[in-house]
Amino acid sequence: MNARLLWAALALAALQACGGGDDPRYNTLSGEAPLVIGHRGASGERPEHTLESYQLAIDQGADFIEPDLVLTADGEMIARHEPMLDSTTDVAAKFPASRMSTKMVDGVPTTAYFASDFTLAEIKTLRAVQSRASRSQAYNGQFGIPTLAEVITLAKNASAKTGRTVGIYPEVKHSTFHDGLFGSHVFEDKLVSMLHLAYGNTRTAPVFIQSFEVSNLQYLNTKTDIRLVQLIDADDVNKDGSMSLVAPYRQPYDFVVKGDARLFSDLLTSSGLDFVKTYADAVGPWKPYLVKTVDDGVERTGDTTLSINDRRVDGSTGVVELAHSKGLLVYTWTFRNDASGYGFKDPQAEMRYYMSLGLDGVFTDFPATGVAARNGL
Repeated sequence: MNARLLWAALALAALQACGGGDDPRYNTLSGEAPLVIGHRGASGERPEHTLESYQLAIDQGADFIEPDLVLTADGEMIARHEPMLDSTTDVAAKFPASRMSTKMVDGVPTTAYFASDFTLAEIKTLRAVQSRASRSQAYNGQFGIPTLAEVITLAKNASAKTGRTVGIYPEVKHSTFHDGLFGSHVFEDKLVSMLHLAYGNTRTAPVFIQSFEVSNLQYLNTKTDIRLVQLIDADDVNKDGSMSLVAPYRQPYDFVVKGDARLFSDLLTSSGLDFVKTYADAVGPWKPYLVKTVDDGVERTGDTTLSINDRRVDGSTGVVELAHSKGLLVYTWTFRNDASGYGFKDPQAEMRYYMSLGLDGVFTDFPATGVAARNGL
């Protein structure tokens, strides 16, 4: 081999060792490492949607933290998974049952303590509790309920302190429900105004806005250049491996209201992804949409009983590849150390497997495990 060929071979080897060339280390859309997103913070170890949960996620290496958003009676954006406060706060211990009300949430009559019936001042008297009985209750009653403004301040301060960018990944919860209470897209306008003030109106902002509905994302696409994510839901996986789609997880609720017959699953077809591409930058399907699974009767998760989680995983369904071919990022949810994933006994191995499919990011209640999984790619 002459000197020129030798140096070319050495350069190629070095490039490939660094993850470049024809065999990149990551097969994400950008070629960069997949994001680890703290699902409601580090909600496996602290009560969800608290500053303490978000801070722990950041300390564990999360790239983004996820505040789900609902509105208070006085129109303030607070971080709660649902408009109902019952399961994640001590509201029942501090307010009488007369403060409960019955409202339609995505077509389901629901009686609860609703955030929209309480002012921010009242919300600030509440303390968060762990909503999952199987998780530690040691921190119940210790942490308050943050506003979006407080979450943004936390993320910005963490970025300055750590020298790495910590982004936020807010979800507009139940847009149609909030429209009925406050007016059409009042919620989205408030969100855009605050995000533009904090981060500017740019696609490069460390922010993604996500929703299970479509119309509000289409509206947001006319108001902001911040990246938008269409979430894709389902309620279960059928025995044959197909997705079970039962209301209220069957369709985006705004489709139900408009009489649009398309299902969540239709948005992951080629034509569906073309439609999503007209208003969003990414899709966020529930993780079973992304892998083929087979019920072969083998117990895999180590609990000695056969369940849907013991299904054998047989590779990609092609959704990630198809979305990437159309220029859409793909994020999936939710990975938990204390809940077996389909066919996996080890939560780190599960996340690493999904990342290897080319996912651009994963949501996890245990960000430290997500970081370890990514480091193992």
